[in-house]
Parts: sequence; structure tokens; C-alpha cells
Amino acid sequence: MTATVPLDHATAVHGGKAANLGRLRRAGLSVPDGFVVPAAVPDGEVPAAVAAGLGGLSAPGAARADVPVAARSSAADEDGPRASAAGQYETVLGAVGADAVVAAVRACRASARAPRVAAYRVATGSGAGADAAGVAVLVQRLVDARAAGVLFTAPDGGETVVEASWGLGESVVQGSVDPDRFTVTRGAIAGRRTGAKRTRVDRSPAGTTTGTTTGTTTGTVTRDVADDDRRRPCLDDDEVLRLADLGARVATLLGGPQDVEWAVDGAGTAWLLQARPVTAALPPPRCEHDFGPLWPVRVGQNHAHSGPAMLRGTPGSGGRGRGPVRVVRGPDDFSAVRPGDVLVCRETDPAWTPLFRVVAAVVTETGGLLSHAAIVARELGLPAVLGVRGATRRLGGATTAVVDGDAGTVTPPPGAMTRADIRGRRPPAGGTMPS
Repeated sequence: MTATVPLDHATAVHGGKAANLGRLRRAGLSVPDGFVVPAAVPDGEVPAAVAAGLGGLSAPGAARADVPVAARSSAADEDGPRASAAGQYETVLGAVGADAVVAAVRACRASARAPRVAAYRVATGSGAGADAAGVAVLVQRLVDARAAGVLFTAPDGGETVVEASWGLGESVVQGSVDPDRFTVTRGAIAGRRTGAKRTRVDRSPAGTTTGTTTGTTTGTVTRDVADDDRRRPCLDDDEVLRLADLGARVATLLGGPQDVEWAVDGAGTAWLLQARPVTAALPPPRCEHDFGPLWPVRVGQNHAHSGPAMLRGTPGSGGRGRGPVRVVRGPDDFSAVRPGDVLVCRETDPAWTPLFRVVAAVVTETGGLLSHAAIVARELGLPAVLGVRGATRRLGGATTAVVDGDAGTVTPPPGAMTRADIRGRRPPAGGTMPS
């Protein structure tokens, strides 16, 4: 049997994710303790490998077998300089005990055969022929995060972008919340905007697997965020600056702009959960110096006047796309999507990747600039506007729309919506999605 490898000793043969975190941990940065189950370990020997790995985990104040862990793929064709495979492979959070961790490792491996992964490989030209045998799995102690998210560093000490929400970072990377966003330039906060942050994800109290969503098998619970917490940022200025500094250190160590997942625990310690190259540039920054509504909607003139209403959101991926509006509420609607459609949905998850290969643009009601959907859209050159409040309802009566992923605007044709629709009333009778 090929033994498990302590994270401190991980190298490129254990995949990009494990190799980068191992390097950062060896450099003394705050990376949770963990181990790698190499791709070469046969499936029948995974239980013994997991037992050995758990036995070596550091777990102050707790029996090692009872430590909640996160299991993440470290495949040969993800976290690369041109293709991130962001969210395409399975992640398992909050697994407790050897049996649960064995199941988590197997789920990560099996996800290599998922249709979304195959579609991503075709779209990006990455990892041709990869399969479950090529997936190492990284198992780390789970950080019970007070706040978590993603940051992107920039070349030459430029602008660092930080997105954050309460609890574990899954709500940010999966695009299920509108996160707080901060920009940091030359050691100072240059822009900030508060997000709605309506829900948060935390480890389930029992630490057992509670459900499965595409891309993430969870031992977690999702709950509403208190109104007061929705309206205030989940990081203070000192924490933002410390995260930006941490990102700069990671970029220096790894030799280029980095996409970094992080978590801040209850004691205020910032932990590094992932670091990989930024694969595609962000859209041009917009001025966001003050906290304000996440979805500023500029209402244009309606058909009775001279022009259409314009919806605004977060510029997720640059370029312009125009096409028939296709409102998609879930996988049951996938078969209705046609090449050249403008995909409008509440949020996306990795199972939607095959749609990204055929649509002209994407519009979502939630999600941030650094979510998995936005990253994949940028890699594919697909215009995307995120966080457009009520997009599925407000665009439900439109036949076509123009999506500007640089400006963060969505413009339906004249007469598609009225001022009353934009203010929150129901669409007019018959205002349904054409099929």
C-alpha cells in the first residue's frame, strides 16, 4: 500500500491543491493540519489509509478520531495556471469518524467521472483522459469559521479583492449569498460594499453528514442570518488588511497572482484553505468606496417613454452577450436551454457547467465576483452579471436581453418591463418564459 502523506510533505505528485498548501505550511503560514490519500492508493485500501492519516492528525483537546475534517480533491487537472476546475470536483465538509472520512475520500475520487467535470475538461481543453485514478484527496482539520471567503491578489502589488460572508466559505464559493466585498490597494482599503448575507453555512452540531449538494457533500447546516448581521460587514478593517497581507505573502511564495480561500476562526486567526493561480483577469473594477445596497438598480424609462429598464449587478465576467432569455430554476429545466440563450437563474452550482458551453451569457440573483460560477465563466470567456435582485422574475417577461459583463448591466428590449415591475410588483399576465 502507498501510505498517506502528511500535508507538510505534499508535492506536485499529490496534485496542485495539496502541493501548494504543503508549501505554504512548510513556510510557516497558517494552514490547517492534514494528510493526503494519494491517487495510487487502491480503493480497497482507503479505509486503512484513512485510519493511519487520522491517527497522525494534531487535534489539541479532542480525540483524533472525533475531529471534524474537510475532504477536498487534489486532482492532476485542477488548480492549474490556465484551468482551475473551480467547484467541479466534490468537496466534503464536516465528516467525523473513520467511516465518514472513507466515504468522503471515495466521493471526491468518484466525482472525476461526473458529467460536469467532463464538460469542463472539453470546454477548457484540460485533463483529457483523467479519471478517478488520478485524484488524490486532501483531508484537513475543519476550521469552524466565524467568517470565510475568497481573495484574489493582483500582479505587481495591485488591487486585492476580498469577498466574505458569515460561517464557512461554501456560501461564497457556491454563490448562494451576496458577500461583502473589499478592495485593498497599497496597504489601504480602497473600496467596500456590504452584501445581503441572508444565510450562513456552519458545521452541523452532530458533525454528521446531513445532505448532499452538487459539488459539496456536507456535514453542515444552513440557517438564516440575523437581520443586524446581514446589515453589517463580517470583517473589520484590521482583518481585511491582514487578509490582504496574507494574500500578498502567498503570491510571493507561489510566484504569481493567487486565488485564495481563507477562514477566520472565533479567536481571530486567519487560516489558508486553498491557493491556486488566478486563471482569468477580473472585469475592470468599479468604484465601491462606501457600504451600500448590493443591488443598486437604475430604473430607466419604460416603453411608454424612450428606453428599456436596466438592471444592475456585479460584473462577474467581461464581454457582451445577447440572446433569448431562458429562466432556469433547476436541473429539470436544463433541456429547455438552447445555444445562444441568456441563462437567468437564482444561483448556479457546478452541475450547470455544461450549460456554460452553449449559452451566450449568464445572469444570477446571488453570488459574488469570486464565486466558482464567476471563475468558470471568465475562463470560458462567457459574459456574466451576478447578484441581480429578482432577476428570474424581472426578466421572466422578456424575450431577449443584452448582458454587459464589464459594466454589470442587463438590458431587456423596450416594453419588456415597466417601472412597476422593477419596483417589485408581479410580472404582467402572460409574462412567462418562452419555450
